[in-house]
Order: sequence, then C-alpha cells, then structure tokens
Amino acid sequence: MNFTDLCDEKQFDIFYKQEVNHVFRFILLKNKNKDEAFDIVQEAFIKIWENCNKFDLLKAKSYLFSVAKNLFLNAKKHEKVVRNFENNSTNLYIETETPESALREKEFKHKLEKAIGNLTDSSREVFLLNRIEGKKYKEIAELLGISLKAVEKRMSKALLALRTQIEEFN
Repeated sequence: MNFTDLCDEKQFDIFYKQEVNHVFRFILLKNKNKDEAFDIVQEAFIKIWENCNKFDLLKAKSYLFSVAKNLFLNAKKHEKVVRNFENNSTNLYIETETPESALREKEFKHKLEKAIGNLTDSSREVFLLNRIEGKKYKEIAELLGISLKAVEKRMSKALLALRTQIEEFN
C-alpha cells in the first residue's frame, strides 16, 4: 500500500494493521519472550508515529523494521548492563564486615539502585555504560550515535541527580 501521509491516523492505523504481525514475528525470532517482543513492537510503532513526518513514506516498512531491531538490540544491551551491575555489586564487599556496616551497605545499595532507576533512560544508559561497563565517553558516543558533548551532559545530569536523590534518602 502506498501511504501519502502516515501522520494521518486512519492511514497509520491501516499501516499498523498491515505490518504489526510481520514485525512481531521478526522480533519474536530474535527474542523468544512474547511479552518482550510485543513491547518492542509497540514501542517501534510509537516511534514511527512520533516521527511520521521525518522519513520517506515509501520506506516506512523498512524504517519500522530498523526501529524494531534497534529497540531489541538496546533492550539486550540494557539487560547485559543490569546483569553486570548486579554481578559487580554483589561481589564488591565479600570481606568480613560488622553487622552495622553490612546493613549500611545494603541500605546504600538499595538507595543507589532506586536512584539509578529514577534517572531518565538516556542518563541511565550513559551512566551504566561508563560506571558499570567501564566504557569511555568517546566509546559511548559512538555506540549510541550521539556527540561526545551529549554524553558528557547526560553523565553530568546523571551524577547530579544521583547525588541529590541519595542525599534526600539520608
């Protein structure tokens, strides 16, 4: 079908109904979890809708599949970062501790995890890539396709937000 204006709700609805099963099967081949695959597909259509006037209408289907694939890859990267964070944070202090210091450590870890969870997606992603995965700002910029300044700004916002939230918890 040739779409003249994908920003039109009726045409977008037709496009959605025509492509939703195709892109769902595509993502399901990569991610065996149906719920996660469905979430990725829905997010892809949201991004298409939000950017309906920013791409060539003749390439809407290929753009949809590219967006869905990128969302899948980002979700997998995020899962890896979270796993690494969990593994690293549990191995940080295995030494013998006093019960009080163990409790303080547990409380601080909980506060930090909650504060990280409250960050914006973009700030959290940059923070975890740098502080957990040990990536340099330049690597993060290349990985995310953003400028070095954008990485620095996101990291600065993340650190400020974390500092503020952790101080509020105390």
